[in-house]
Amino acid sequence: MDALVRLLQLLVLLLTLPLHLLALLGLWQPLSKKYFPYLMAVLAVKTNRMMESKKRQLFSQIKEVKENSREVTLLELGCGTGANFQFYPPGCRITCLDPNPNFEKFLTKSMAENGHLQYEQFVVAPGEDMKQVADGSMDVVVCTLVLCSVQNTKKVLQEVYRVLKPGGLLFFLEHVAEPEGSRAFMWQQVLEPTWKHIGDGCYLTRETWKDLKKAHFSDVQMEWLPPPFKWLPVGPHIMGKAVK
Repeated sequence: MDALVRLLQLLVLLLTLPLHLLALLGLWQPLSKKYFPYLMAVLAVKTNRMMESKKRQLFSQIKEVKENSREVTLLELGCGTGANFQFYPPGCRITCLDPNPNFEKFLTKSMAENGHLQYEQFVVAPGEDMKQVADGSMDVVVCTLVLCSVQNTKKVLQEVYRVLKPGGLLFFLEHVAEPEGSRAFMWQQVLEPTWKHIGDGCYLTRETWKDLKKAHFSDVQMEWLPPPFKWLPVGPHIMGKAVK
């Protein structure tokens, strides 16, 4: 199987050789950072349409936090275009964090469309180094389709734990690897080296649920969901919350 995966990876690499050459020369990432937000703006609309009921189910739990406080401090990790804003209840003070500054104009548009929220700041930083966010300052941290593309999942979760208040909640919705040994997993392995360039660092074979369970949260609640897009190599999703 490993030999077959390597052979198919080589074939895909040859078919997408210009992309890999641009990446090797350091020319692809600047282009990707500039134009990826436009792609995400289109995909976010489709994803919200398909995942709306699940997102409402997940983020409705923020109201439980709000019952104990007049307002909720919320950090959205890898905020992208602000596609989640419409699902947050009134009274949330939002801090947005993303390593790509080109998302800012999309965030400004989303903020204008969601006046029920209060916006604090847009922090340009990776999830592994959120030093601009103080210890124990957040009631809620949200990450949706983010942990697939970070450099170090464990370090990001350590940072999330640091910035959460005691009893604070991490809400997550992430795509993960197909079952090991399945044909779908094999194709994820084949396509991953190329997909990482197309998806701005997105890994198809991450077993994020393992990192969540190994982090220091007192409780992790998780639901498995089927892939929303059958025509993409993106695998099943995990949705849930973790309690500090």
